[in-house]
Amino acid sequence: MTTLRNSVKLIGRLGNDPELINLGNDKIKVRFSLATSDYYTDKDGERKEDTQWHNIITFGKTAEIAEKFLNKGKEIAISGKLTYRSWEDKDGNTKYITEVVANEIQMLGKK
Repeated sequence: MTTLRNSVKLIGRLGNDPELINLGNDKIKVRFSLATSDYYTDKDGERKEDTQWHNIITFGKTAEIAEKFLNKGKEIAISGKLTYRSWEDKDGNTKYITEVVANEIQMLGKK
């Protein structure tokens, strides 16, 4: 049995329409943000919402489907892996980003 050591599963809503990026040689990438929310009761008995934002990217056929069928506010479930990368901005500052590379997307909610 294969054990996945870097596996992420999230259910949430798209924070923006998917952005299609052409990588050349007929390869594409799609990126979008995903909001996940948890609810809890604080010490005063008030219900609170804690929302986390995730950067999602996907490639190939999954990217084509995401770009065609997903839009802002759509509820989805994704599975993939966590990745980290860095780059230098135009001022020479190092920037970091954490992304989920989705290899599976399932549309939820009403059709």
